[in-house]
Amino acid sequence: MSTQSSKRASSGFTLIELMVTVAIVTILATIAVTSYTSQVQKSRRTEAKSALLDLAGREERLFSTTNSYSNLEAYLGYATSGTTPISGMAFGNNYYTLTAVVPDPAQAPPPPAGIPSYILKATPVAGTSQAGDATCGSFSVNQLGVQTVSGTGTAASCWGD
Repeated sequence: MSTQSSKRASSGFTLIELMVTVAIVTILATIAVTSYTSQVQKSRRTEAKSALLDLAGREERLFSTTNSYSNLEAYLGYATSGTTPISGMAFGNNYYTLTAVVPDPAQAPPPPAGIPSYILKATPVAGTSQAGDATCGSFSVNQLGVQTVSGTGTAASCWGD
């Protein structure tokens, strides 16, 4: 009988193969999470813009009947228990708060000498993922329809996306 050395077939993965696989999965997961976070932030921006435009529409409806703007929830058609000013009013999923300032302090002079005005703002709530939104930050719109943002992005890019 002759003894032959038998080669054993290797089974399983080597440590190097396993580490390469883990590295690839980690890179793909990082890209996926970043993309997901960006899309969630974008959808919350859309919610803030919609709330501001709804509030602006309410202001214009009030102006068409009373020839003045208001920052009071009850006057703008919100169901409230009194005449609460819209100042830090949470909406949606509480990622932004709404504020209405009547008249707009940036436009002078106020009525009766000047034209009635308002500024509406949606500010990210502190401690939420939107608070770290450096691109758009907070949104605002006034009675002239001028849309602005407080972030590093342009109003056209933030309001348009």
